[in-house]
Amino acid sequence: MSTREVSDRDDPLIENLSQLAAPMAAGEKPASAWRIGTEHEKFVYDTGDRHAPSYTETGGIRDLLMALTEFGWEPIIEGSNVIALKGSDGNVSLEPAGQLELSGAPLETLHETCAETGRHLAQVKTIGDRIGKGYLGLGMWPDKTRAELPIMPKGRYEIMLRHMPRVGSMGLDMMLRTCTIQVNLDYSSEADMVQKFRTSLALQPLATALFANSPFTEGKPNGFLSYRSHIWSDTDPHRTGMLPFVFEDGFGYERYVDYMLDVPMYFVFRDGRYIDAAGQSFRDFLEGRLPALPGERPRLSDWQDHLSTAFPEVRLKSFLEMRGADGGPWGRICALPAFWVGLLYDQGALDAAWDLVKDWNMEGRELLRSSVPRLGLDAPLPGGGTLRRIAGEVLEISRAGLAARNRLNSSGDNETGYLEPLAEIVASGKVPAERLLDLYHGEWGGDLSRIYEVKSF
Repeated sequence: MSTREVSDRDDPLIENLSQLAAPMAAGEKPASAWRIGTEHEKFVYDTGDRHAPSYTETGGIRDLLMALTEFGWEPIIEGSNVIALKGSDGNVSLEPAGQLELSGAPLETLHETCAETGRHLAQVKTIGDRIGKGYLGLGMWPDKTRAELPIMPKGRYEIMLRHMPRVGSMGLDMMLRTCTIQVNLDYSSEADMVQKFRTSLALQPLATALFANSPFTEGKPNGFLSYRSHIWSDTDPHRTGMLPFVFEDGFGYERYVDYMLDVPMYFVFRDGRYIDAAGQSFRDFLEGRLPALPGERPRLSDWQDHLSTAFPEVRLKSFLEMRGADGGPWGRICALPAFWVGLLYDQGALDAAWDLVKDWNMEGRELLRSSVPRLGLDAPLPGGGTLRRIAGEVLEISRAGLAARNRLNSSGDNETGYLEPLAEIVASGKVPAERLLDLYHGEWGGDLSRIYEVKSF
């Protein structure tokens, strides 16, 4: 989730609705300027007793952040607390219960992306070894209750934690107990955005299946392969889901603006603090009738903030965010951007992927999305068969797209090698969660503490 440093009171006021599509239109770039922004979260635990460390305890999250400054990261302060870091590799930030996230810099190639990931993991491991902290690459805490988890001192999280129970039964789980990998990608025009949005939204359940990595809750199997994905089904219906309107005729920036105007607000940021506006209407804000700030009208930065508070399977800001994957280890952090870059950054691959899904109806897309957290690759496709039937074909389309990009590293290798973890999953027929369940029921003899041996970075 985004981290704000200034109130931006000097931003232009929003005078008319046409300004609301400006951030999306401003994202248009020629293909030569397209970049890859990768975000990945990990759980932090104490290597002694494996508790989730609080912000203030000795050797806790604050100390972890401050120790990372030795690698050139600069603190971002909210109130009197360091709540994030900024540097040449993007931002290091905190999710609500101390999950540590790297929001990477916009990079040109997957080689650069994977090198960035490697640098970050080496840095946090160096500090973790020194202060007794380890990291888990999973989609959900496998053994922690909500009550066992700390809360980070960020103003927007206080507001969200109060609001979540009003709108769904699992919003607190989403905030406190989950981790994800995401990738942010560019588009060249409104039409290009539409094709990429539709294709990636339809295929997001396949990414969820391939990266499914959250089969345990509070120490035992939960009956799902991606419980993290299931959690989103009852988090907040106003700001989640498969967005049927994206597939309707006439979809574009203005239609997404209409959707976002109907998404209830969370907050307004003023003078270094978050003002609670949960459940209030941005339309009222535009008219100067926001109860949280009566008489005041929004600035463009307020709209940018609001765009970050919707959580559909694919999200549009000034780029497209792929949001379907569970957290995982180093290889799969590199594999997720490889999967989507291969599909979306080569026109031939994008056309081929769209041809696969363009005839799916909305009922079938919704059934696929609702089935995949439990069934993984066995989730039913619109028109018959299962995800398993098309997984290999989609992966080959992605591979062809990466080969066509022909971005080489210093050894002369292109980017297709980053798909190998996914190729192994497709070849074996078992997603990561199924492999974990095999270990739990087999070699581990039901001892879930063994997961710290295989899922730690």
